[in-house]
Amino acid sequence: MKKKQFLLAVAAVVVGAGIAATGYAMATPSADFHELGGEVYDDWSVFRTRSYGDDGFYQLSDTTFRPVIAFESLGDEAALAYEMGQEFAADYADPEARAEALFRFVRDRVRYTPDIDSFGYDEFAQNADELAEIISKNGVGAGDCEDSAVLLAVMCRGAGLRSAIAVGNGHTASLIYLPDYDKTSTLFEINGEAGWVWAEATGSNNPLGWAPKEFLGGEVAVYEISDETAELRAPPAEPATAVAPQSSGGTSFSLPSPFLLIILVLFLLSLRRRRRRRYT
Repeated sequence: MKKKQFLLAVAAVVVGAGIAATGYAMATPSADFHELGGEVYDDWSVFRTRSYGDDGFYQLSDTTFRPVIAFESLGDEAALAYEMGQEFAADYADPEARAEALFRFVRDRVRYTPDIDSFGYDEFAQNADELAEIISKNGVGAGDCEDSAVLLAVMCRGAGLRSAIAVGNGHTASLIYLPDYDKTSTLFEINGEAGWVWAEATGSNNPLGWAPKEFLGGEVAVYEISDETAELRAPPAEPATAVAPQSSGGTSFSLPSPFLLIILVLFLLSLRRRRRRRYT
């Protein structure tokens, strides 16, 4: 597939669905994608084909990160995904029931699909509105872990829930603040604030609160999202960290694996995934 044809195909996938959708204000996908040095970037000058670097979609480095792609659907840019979250707030008065419904929606509507199969790139991140538009049109969408995490985090914000994005060990997921949630044995602490529930939306049978065992007892980097602008700016010098006990009733602690090593692993994995599939 030629470069121009690919970029037009991407734009058609993430923008065309929104044109056909009804009942929502027009969302804010990137109206145009551009290619530079084999990488694809959007209207906000965010590179969708890599997570690392000052202009990557997670602004990931070996010491910190900032999920800038989430802010393409918040604040002044809030649209379809945020509005869908608002609908859940109207339908579910109880915050815990609301969070569970939001989690099930993303878990069940986003079919885990490697980016290479959807876009021909080893890495290609969709913003929340782009994925929400596809779901609105087709009932389901396709994406990998960062697509599900960003969509869920943005929808939670629209639903009036605090949410965060976590990265560690080559994986990313969401966290939702539910301090009284008693359906999980593991509540994470972010910088000492307990009550954060892991939201692993990439598994078809995962309940809200289930977390992979490699994230229990250790540290993961987290970023609570808010109505920041989507402009590229320097991430914090050090990200917040989340820790969880091994089981209920335990004490939060960190295993001896250094936090910076976790970030470095994800950074190196991103470097290795830069190669793009060639088309004829």
